[in-house]
Amino acid sequence: MKKFTISYFVIFLAGIFALSSCGGLDKMKKAADQVKYEATPKVLELKGNTVEVSFKATFPAKFFNKKAILEMTPVLVYNNQELPLEKGIVQGEKVEGNNKSIKYVEGGSYSWPSKAASFEYKDDMRVSQVVIRPSVYIAGKEAAKLALPPVKVADGIIATQKLVKIDAKPITMEDKFVRTTSDKYESQILYVINRSDVRPSEVKKPEIAGLNDYIKSTKDNPSKQLKGIEILAYASPDGPMDLNDKLSKARQKSASEYLQKELKKAKISEADKKELWSLMATPEDWEGFKALMEKSDIKDKELVLRVLSMYSDPNVREKEIKNMAKTFEEIAQKILPQLRRSRMIAKVDVVGRSDEEIMSTFQSNPSALSLEELLYAGGKLTNDLATKQAIFEKAVEMFPNCFRAHNNLGCVYLWQNKLDLAQKEFEAAQALKESDQVKSNLGYVALLKGDYATAENLFTSVARNVEVANYGLGIINITKGDYETAVKFLGNTPEFNTALAKALNKDNEGAMAVLNNVKGDEALVAYLKAVLGARMDNSEVVFNNLRVAVAKDPSMKKMAATDMEFGKFLTNDVFKSIVQ
Repeated sequence: MKKFTISYFVIFLAGIFALSSCGGLDKMKKAADQVKYEATPKVLELKGNTVEVSFKATFPAKFFNKKAILEMTPVLVYNNQELPLEKGIVQGEKVEGNNKSIKYVEGGSYSWPSKAASFEYKDDMRVSQVVIRPSVYIAGKEAAKLALPPVKVADGIIATQKLVKIDAKPITMEDKFVRTTSDKYESQILYVINRSDVRPSEVKKPEIAGLNDYIKSTKDNPSKQLKGIEILAYASPDGPMDLNDKLSKARQKSASEYLQKELKKAKISEADKKELWSLMATPEDWEGFKALMEKSDIKDKELVLRVLSMYSDPNVREKEIKNMAKTFEEIAQKILPQLRRSRMIAKVDVVGRSDEEIMSTFQSNPSALSLEELLYAGGKLTNDLATKQAIFEKAVEMFPNCFRAHNNLGCVYLWQNKLDLAQKEFEAAQALKESDQVKSNLGYVALLKGDYATAENLFTSVARNVEVANYGLGIINITKGDYETAVKFLGNTPEFNTALAKALNKDNEGAMAVLNNVKGDEALVAYLKAVLGARMDNSEVVFNNLRVAVAKDPSMKKMAATDMEFGKFLTNDVFKSIVQ
């Protein structure tokens, strides 16, 4: 009987202990709603490729069982899936362990993890929430773990960064096309010493006939316009100045009379226009003398040239040169006769094909076009990408060593999203001539292929004056979550991505100012304006711009309905009427 009494007593004590243990945990369970759980931020936000969040639990006084261990497991709940995050563990003051100890009397708090927890973002996580699931047990009795009520601590996930436009700004090379070019033809009449009459033998020279034919070619020719005729008459720098002055003027007169007669004979209507003619007489042609001496094989030419450089007075020059008797005799035979002349210069404007003629020629006979005409046509005469492609392909075929043709064809392929073809043409251009512009274009190929590392290397290697490379770097830094750097690269350019970078960097007013100057991208611009309106708690801005956005792009209804930027408006009837 005594034996049974002792056994019952042991069982009784064990029961008392068990009840006291469970009773302590039950007390914690009943008071669980007094524990304050927090997440920072309260609304999760994508930054780069990841989302970061940290947690804090605050325990009231006389809550924490001295022998208990409490585990707090944050869980991201999304689209019928769960992602457990790093748990926090605290213990009562009588538990031996390395976890944070919470006093029974004073209570306390605990923050975790030491560095914000991060996880990779997936589009399925756009609509999600974070709950903390606490569980408690007496140290050494983990099998008897007691689940406490879960607590929602955060919503998610703001993914405004995903609005970034991954677009390209390729640089085309300028053509050098000039529609109207200046041309000229020159011939000259030579005179006998101390004479000014035009000899028949002179006007029969092929160069004189060539001048006449050149001028005649402008008659009734819309592609050639006679712009001017110059008569420059000279006397050789020997003999008295007065005589040379009279000779040069007389030679000017005889040459102009001859040419006017020829123009009238050819019925050139401009012949009588005074503004067409430019007449000049030079009594002593020292400049011509110097030029001919430099080209001559006269033995003492260096000595003669030294005289010209030492003396500016024409009389002194003539005297010093004549003192070189033998040399002067050779000069008189080889140099001076060539200076007794009238130069006749016809100036003509050659008018190239009109825009319509260039495009018509491309359709009928593209090989007749010059390189510059092809580059001009492809760059400026059409906005149709297929036509641009055909023109630049012809330019590459006809002028395979022109790096501009390869580059511009690459730009067309890039606009068409033919990335491999674009890369091939840009690499061909770069092989022909190193260029920061082409390097930037290769950067955009890499960007559109999703190879951000290569794109960044290419963009950063170009000169800072290639501004479109900065645009590419701005996009890359948005995707990396480095919004401050993105803002620096994008500046205040009137681009959607510029406004987005400012918005992500929390400069709402700056973002709105940029958006007001953006041309195009109406749906995106209106959507981001609505986001900014939500941040500023301005319902009118939200509703008005959302109406514009969904009218331009109905798919934005679904996006707005699940966008936590509009968290305050999700239950608003006006908001719901717009996005449903």
